[in-house]
Amino acid sequence: MAFSEFESIRFGKIVKAYCDNKYPAHIRNELYLDYEIKDQGIILFTVRPRWNNPSETMKGMIAKATYVKSTKAWKLYWQRADMKWHGYKPKPEVDSVEEFIEVVEADEHGCFYG
Repeated sequence: MAFSEFESIRFGKIVKAYCDNKYPAHIRNELYLDYEIKDQGIILFTVRPRWNNPSETMKGMIAKATYVKSTKAWKLYWQRADMKWHGYKPKPEVDSVEEFIEVVEADEHGCFYG
């Protein structure tokens, strides 16, 4: 079941504020952080020009949080080199979108930003 319109707007504001402040304004034409809210989840990804065709852009997946209604928790994932989402074992669940952002930003194990 997808988020309600209210939830999508609220979560979107939180994540957009993080994305807008992640990289300095002067490099945003070369690299920026963006997000997608889909179904019961939020995906963070970088956008940058494709190395072999700068007129095209490519996405680099950073992190995913999926809301589990029964436990009222967000499950965290990171994308490995196999291009599959894997549970983030150091902190598998958080209680809020704000905590999701904090874990991703801290990136204590180098899983999200390397």
